[in-house]
Amino acid sequence: MRLVTSIALLSLMIAVPAQASRPVTDAERPKLVAAIAAAGCSGGKMVWDDPHYEVDEAVCSDGRRYDLKFDAEFKLIQKRLEK
Repeated sequence: MRLVTSIALLSLMIAVPAQASRPVTDAERPKLVAAIAAAGCSGGKMVWDDPHYEVDEAVCSDGRRYDLKFDAEFKLIQKRLEK
């Protein structure tokens, strides 16, 4: 019986994919663009990566590229220089 239960659970884990990142929605985009601007940056590739928004390669006021991370309320939680 344990073997059957284990196989069933393993099959379920394989069949249900992990939550992946997704593009931001049309409703989220203006809020995220405003948050990026408030951080002194613009542009970049924007995605929702549960539980936060990520912006890759945003260009900031110092002319350098950064990876930004915002919480679900569009508050900046990380600003890391792109290498």
